[in-house]
Amino acid sequence: MALGLATALAVAVTVGLYRMLRRSAGGHPELTEIVLASRDLPAGVVLTSDDLKLTAWPVGTALPGYFSKVEDVLNRLLIYPVGAKEPILGRNLAMQGSGLGLSVKIPPGMRATSVRSNEVVGVAGFLYPGSRVDVLATFTLPGNSNSVTQTILQDVEVLTVGEKIEPDPQGKAETVNVVTLLLAPEESQKLLLASTQGSIQFVLRNGVDQAKTSVRPTSLDQMLPQAKQTPAPPAPENVNIPAAASAATDPAGPDGLEIIRGNTRTMEKF
Repeated sequence: MALGLATALAVAVTVGLYRMLRRSAGGHPELTEIVLASRDLPAGVVLTSDDLKLTAWPVGTALPGYFSKVEDVLNRLLIYPVGAKEPILGRNLAMQGSGLGLSVKIPPGMRATSVRSNEVVGVAGFLYPGSRVDVLATFTLPGNSNSVTQTILQDVEVLTVGEKIEPDPQGKAETVNVVTLLLAPEESQKLLLASTQGSIQFVLRNGVDQAKTSVRPTSLDQMLPQAKQTPAPPAPENVNIPAAASAATDPAGPDGLEIIRGNTRTMEKF
């Protein structure tokens, strides 16, 4: 009897669980509307109604920071690129009233500082927004003709290259005239001073390498030691040879004295 009751109870539980799972699978999940990108959107664009669309989305899988109304994101600036049919999230948008353009990518307390560049300074064109670089300056110290090169900034971020705030999708190298770096106020002062006193050079570094090391300045005489050799002293104009030394070599004997003035020799006899 006990075995029969246990078997009946197990069958009842199994059937009930099976029916509950079927109802759950066959039912419809709760949905909400969220705002998606209607096409691929690059960073820096101001969102319009043509860039956005609404779609149904399961409530349980909605991402934090989503928007349910297109009006909530219209005329907002996109900080990061968004792919087609990808949800528009609050973290992708600039804060309202923060302005347009590059200023929205500058964190509080930091500054965007631009310097002129060329093919050499710009690492042969392989600088992109988001690159990490060191900045070297070469200048001549006051009162010294010896040139010195010093690393003045390490591991700084490139904000823009020319007018681009996003890297080329194909990684194509491009020579530009201006590079903008993200710097602290004190670093901006260093860069400005170095650019007015001499020449600067960017050194490209691995994006995951954030180590900062102590680097001693390099001067020209370190690379060319022979450039600082001490010159030989000039020959004296007048040399007087003592009488004893002159007599030892003078065929005139001890009764004469040879006097040397520069290249002129004279004999004085007693």
